Amino acid sequence: MVLGRFIVIVSLITTIINATFAKDVEDLILYFDYEEEKGGIISDQSGRNYDGKINGNVKVIEDGERGNVAEFKANGFISLDVESIAEDDLPLNGMSVLAWFNVENAGDQAIFNARSADGTWLIHPEVRPAIYRWLLRSKAGTIFDMRAGKPTFGKWTHFAGTYQKGEGAVLYINGVEVGNMPGNQEISNNWDQGARVGLNIDNARPFKGKMDELNIWKRGLTQDEVKEIFKTGMKEFLAVQPNGKLASYWADIKN
Repeated sequence: MVLGRFIVIVSLITTIINATFAKDVEDLILYFDYEEEKGGIISDQSGRNYDGKINGNVKVIEDGERGNVAEFKANGFISLDVESIAEDDLPLNGMSVLAWFNVENAGDQAIFNARSADGTWLIHPEVRPAIYRWLLRSKAGTIFDMRAGKPTFGKWTHFAGTYQKGEGAVLYINGVEVGNMPGNQEISNNWDQGARVGLNIDNARPFKGKMDELNIWKRGLTQDEVKEIFKTGMKEFLAVQPNGKLASYWADIKN
């Protein structure tokens, strides 16, 4: 009887954990926590296994403030194998790009970018000398091109660009909204010329500094979600939070 109850308890706990985790990560398509690299590969922690390949001078180092992070130097970048990405995982009706970074004041710097078969630049979350940039394009042209905020160099900063068709785009820096624009078009999901972290496909706009917790979603995150990720970090955001359900199940089983 005790064994039977134990099996039921484990089953219920597993069900709750799986359901909660699935809800959290349903639209998360890429997550680099930069905890380690193995054989020149940065593992994707989203569960989709879209691992990144290190090209050039990118290293995982220990940072006194954030622990292990990626350091980009001398035009180093991380490339994605776009052919392995499922079509359903390519953002269409919404997208969010979030990352921590600590960069030098060294010109326009790409956090992430993707380019279509016809040469159209589709995604631009960038740090520029005097402003942040957040841009998405459709197959027909630019959906929005937001330039807002004032960068602080040599200091860890959290960038969060969100977009949802019909609701528009928002840019948050350190959890605070610094700009918004309307938008009602689908994002082009043609990444045929590639996708990179830290350097554009044409080898321009090199990222020079450190990056942590890059996460990309195929929907626009809410303001509350952005703030929670900024305050607690991705691992805590994705973790199962105490909500009383387990205690309730334990009580029911014991009775």
